[in-house]
Amino acid sequence: MASDLDFSPPEVPEPTFLENLLRYGLFLGAIFQLICVLAIIIPVPKSHEAETEPSEPRSGEVRKPKAAAPTNKRPKKEAKKKR
Repeated sequence: MASDLDFSPPEVPEPTFLENLLRYGLFLGAIFQLICVLAIIIPVPKSHEAETEPSEPRSGEVRKPKAAAPTNKRPKKEAKKKR
């Protein structure tokens, strides 16, 4: 009766290269997503240098008025005659 029981580990095939690639790719993708979510949730303080030296002067900046919408070179089509 004791000889009928088989306590050997089950035969599990070794994972193939593609299975390993898929497994680790999924882990890397999950880690990347967590980093992206944490980057959105946790605000990054701006450096002090960026506050003192703005790249674009905002006060006293002279803005050019936007150019008018381009005019069409072609004349407008006339309405079709009703028959």
